Formats: sequence, C-alpha cells, structure tokens
Amino acid sequence: MDAELKRLKKDLFGVVSLVRRRHDGKLYTRRDTSAGSRALRWLARRLAAREARALGSLDNQTGVPKLLRWESGVLERSWLKGEPLHVCRPHDRHYYRQALRLVRSLHRHGVAHNDLAKEPNWLVTPDGQPAVIDFQLATVSKRRGPVFRMLAREDLRHLLKLKLGYCPAAMTQRQMQILSRPGPLPRIWMATGKPVYLWITRKLLGWADREGAGDRTRPKTEG
Repeated sequence: MDAELKRLKKDLFGVVSLVRRRHDGKLYTRRDTSAGSRALRWLARRLAAREARALGSLDNQTGVPKLLRWESGVLERSWLKGEPLHVCRPHDRHYYRQALRLVRSLHRHGVAHNDLAKEPNWLVTPDGQPAVIDFQLATVSKRRGPVFRMLAREDLRHLLKLKLGYCPAAMTQRQMQILSRPGPLPRIWMATGKPVYLWITRKLLGWADREGAGDRTRPKTEG
C-alpha cells in the first residue's frame, strides 16, 4: 500500500495528501473528495472532475501535473517540485517568458486555466522554470470558440499582472496595453462573481488571499 507522507490540506471539499508510491518511491498528490462536507461533496467531485479532464488533455505537457487516476471521487496526480510564486518572487524575465509560452501551450491544447491570478497556482521549479497547478476551475474546449478565447485572454492578463508586480522592467508596451483593456468577463466578474467568491472562500472556507492550493513545503525526498 502506498504511504501517506503528509496531509497538505483539509477543507469542506475534502483532503489533499502527499503520497509516496510503494513500488518506485515516487511522490504524488491524492485529493479525496469523500472526506469533505457531505453537503458540498457534489461540488467537490465536479471540481475534481474538471481538473481530471484538463490534466487528461495535457498529458504530454511539461510544467503541469500528470493525471494518474480519477476514480470514485479520488483524484491522483503527479507531484511537481517547486516553490510558490509568492515565496520565490522571481524577478528574472526569463521566467515570465517561459510562463507565457506555457500558458499559450495550454490554450493550444484547448485548456483555459481560469485561476492564474492566484499566486500559489504558479510554481518556480528547482531549475527556475514555471509550472502551473490546481486545474479545478479549468475549461476544456476542442473548438476554442469565442467564450474560450475570452477565457484564454484572461489567463494571459492574470499572468501579465503577476509579471507587472514582480518584474515590471520586462513589461512590453503591447503587454501594458492588454492590461489596460479588460474584456467584458472581468467587469462582469468584479460586479457579480467576485463578491460571492470572496464570501465562499473567506467566510465559508476560511481561506486567506494566498491559500487554496495546499501547502507547498518542499519534501526532503525527490519527487
């Protein structure tokens, strides 16, 4: 039986644990939605299913976890070594150049992340490369129609906001223009969705601004 090394997070949506695989010693994360609130179990499973679908569409993509298993409300994905963006605070423009390539690659695969504004969802790997986790809100679209393109643009804007905060000297004029021209989705979100989101995450779940992606303390064992 695989060994649970550490409980990374427990909330109303379930339990996320760091696990070591018995036969080869590799690490992975397990999200068990059955360990959460019964009232929210349907939502927890829906979010986990969205993540499973997105990761399944990104099977050969570097910089994202690999889907290992999605069955009976349990999601298992590979562990990515790295520290959260707000811990490392990278000022190297190369990081953001690679991050832009990663986001564009997600979009070419028909996946919009939809939560790239959250800094814990961005990792800095040991070799200084970007990685993205937590695809619970992701949208998968084979056609990549108008709505998908709007969501993809918001992914880009969220990345550029982070770049502006940590590496402003590397911002181009074009990127500044993109930031200065929000589309209809962020305006609707600010007026309607964000107040509800803040109530759920802060009042109901008790998350702080940079919580929600789990404890990213790097384990001593290689992943």
